[in-house]
Amino acid sequence: MANLSVSKNYIRPLFKIAMPIMISNIISQVQMLIDRLYLAQLGDIYMSALSNILAPMWTTMSFVFSLSTGASILISQAIGAGETSKIGNYAGALWKYHNIFGIMLFFVWFFGSRGIFSAMGVSENIMPMCLTYIRIYAPVFLFCPLGAACMVTFQTSNYTKPLVYSGIIRAGLNIFLDWVMIFGHLGFPAMGIAGAALATTIAEFAGALVLFVIVLVKKGIISMPTWKQIVCSKFRDYFIGCKLGINTALEDLMWNLGNLLIIRILNSINEMAAGIYSVVFAVELLVVVVIGAIGSGTMTLTGEATGRRDSVQYRGITKLAYAVCALASAFLLVLCILIPKQLIGLFISDPVIIASSVVYMWMMAINLFSKSGNIIFGSAIRGYGNPKWMFFTQIFGTIFVVSLSALFVYGFRWAILGVFVAVLLDEFIRCIVNFGKYLSIRTFEKLKIEKMG
Repeated sequence: MANLSVSKNYIRPLFKIAMPIMISNIISQVQMLIDRLYLAQLGDIYMSALSNILAPMWTTMSFVFSLSTGASILISQAIGAGETSKIGNYAGALWKYHNIFGIMLFFVWFFGSRGIFSAMGVSENIMPMCLTYIRIYAPVFLFCPLGAACMVTFQTSNYTKPLVYSGIIRAGLNIFLDWVMIFGHLGFPAMGIAGAALATTIAEFAGALVLFVIVLVKKGIISMPTWKQIVCSKFRDYFIGCKLGINTALEDLMWNLGNLLIIRILNSINEMAAGIYSVVFAVELLVVVVIGAIGSGTMTLTGEATGRRDSVQYRGITKLAYAVCALASAFLLVLCILIPKQLIGLFISDPVIIASSVVYMWMMAINLFSKSGNIIFGSAIRGYGNPKWMFFTQIFGTIFVVSLSALFVYGFRWAILGVFVAVLLDEFIRCIVNFGKYLSIRTFEKLKIEKMG
């Protein structure tokens, strides 16, 4: 009972950080779901094209955001330890030096997209749609690093409401422009998938502009560096953050690489296999964004607890976070048991495919309990200052899930079912391993923030 009471004390600080991130992420997912629904009206093949586009695109973007995690951890721990000079040093360096990645991503995607999609096994029937979308969207990569810096600034300052404002504007504009540009309303020509790309690009610019304006004009944001701190920042401070963040970035890269290889395997089954896989996980994402937001709050608060050497807060936050995520997972499981066909039918019209996908929905929902553990325990381990651990377990996970998927699909001839079985086993095993690592964290006395990474 005492432990439960301690955990309850952290509900407000956890949700103060997590709730705006959660709302923003849900808005983003609703935006993406409506994007899919619009394109699904043009034909099921468009769903498969979008799946092949989004997977590699988010792989590269998530690397940029994940790399900034190192700065987030260092800033959180500096706040907890009361080391104000380090806050400005790490934040200023992030705002200055992180932008190089945006330029790199733009050139990679604008000029090298055909090679990327070819390596994924995208068919010639889908290739033109993929190239059209990504080349229109490519300018978004230029301001991706600034978006990451804004996220770190708001999250470490425990002021994440601007993410909601940005999300509402971005999603509302995207949904409206999708309707106009995909189908050709209000005098616009029907542009199909090109319209979806253009609508999303305009909306992303608008959402980023809102964040940027708020972070510049809002007073009292504790981890927002001054202009002088940005200009005079040292690459060494950015490098320290990158040394810590590279583990999370590579962890995400490994996860996304595994996902890309899985899609490559699915593309070898048939053109619709990747689309089915994407639809099932699009439904899952509605809850994963909630879990991810709780994970962001967990990392920030456990980082502050580590800076203060407060093991009670460290444990209390983590226990509370997993309990909330387990409830969210249970909610989706109930929905998948009660109305699985209705959920899938939002995106796919073929009744045979819908009927055969019900079991995948059940497996996905069950898998959420393990995924919740990996996100929450992993966030606590990162907050403590050991993101390397998560990177190493993800290396194992990627090799394991891809190998098992290939075995089940090509060896056992289980087709799409084999991929879902492999994913479920991978998440469960890593959850057990990460939980054991979390329990092994016993002391905060020897931790030296400046030497981590």
